[in-house]
Amino acid sequence: MKFGTREFLFVLVLLAVPVASWWFVFKAQNEEIAQANQEITHKEAMLEKLDAATAKSEDLKKINEDIWNEIQVIESRLPSDKEVDVILQQVAQIALSNNLKLPKVKSAKPVTAAKYMEQPLEMKIEGDFDAFYTFLLEVERLDRITRLPDMVIKRSDKIDGMIEAEFTLSIYFEQGKPGRADS
Repeated sequence: MKFGTREFLFVLVLLAVPVASWWFVFKAQNEEIAQANQEITHKEAMLEKLDAATAKSEDLKKINEDIWNEIQVIESRLPSDKEVDVILQQVAQIALSNNLKLPKVKSAKPVTAAKYMEQPLEMKIEGDFDAFYTFLLEVERLDRITRLPDMVIKRSDKIDGMIEAEFTLSIYFEQGKPGRADS
């Protein structure tokens, strides 16, 4: 068998076809496949982040609903401006039921407290210390939101074992809110 130029060119073309096909076809396709795999990996990571965010979003919805329900419960404890007198009557009744004298109740000007109003009442109570303590416990258990921002307690000069307490009782209310029948 003779190996000449013609055969040499034939072998060269035979070897060039697979090399050229690898270079122009398979290499380009492999690069596209690698790029597609990177995009798939990136998109899967983004989907995982989205799933996590969606799960948090559902949790946040539940938390927001819980907070809103708690706000509604607290707001239900706020009387209207027309019900402040009812609460004052309840406080006076508590004092009388504990055998305390209520010689002074002075209403101060209502103060704006965020979205609500605060009605300070300057009060003076005289009586037994244990009865006064019971009075404070019962005021604390009222359905409405109240607070005692300042208080001065001193022994009575008149009778041993008795006290005189001067304090400010603040009652929170919503201005302009219609009165409720459940009060």
